[in-house]
Amino acid sequence: MSHDENIESRRRFLKVAVGTTAAVVAIGGLPRFARAADLPHVAESDPTAKALGYVEDAGRGGAKRKAGDVCSNCQFYTGGPSGYGPCQLFPGKSVNAKGWCVSHAAKKA
Repeated sequence: MSHDENIESRRRFLKVAVGTTAAVVAIGGLPRFARAADLPHVAESDPTAKALGYVEDAGRGGAKRKAGDVCSNCQFYTGGPSGYGPCQLFPGKSVNAKGWCVSHAAKKA
């Protein structure tokens, strides 16, 4: 390939790339991914929550709960230290960072 063909090839690529980007923006942009704030909260009455003994307030966790165990320090929780965040045990839903369930497993350091 000659030098001139390389330059022409690059120009063609850039034109297509710019055109595609403009089309995506005009159509409505890139798809928006769900954020934890968008996820519905798990209700204590949810069948899975009942099966796992999930409570919104870890203080009501009962005899099985160890002091200091809350969702925010569980390996299944992927949210922040406060508010609500996703939990692998409740796909598509968020749990209270201060909640607790019997499947609590402390995060590994």
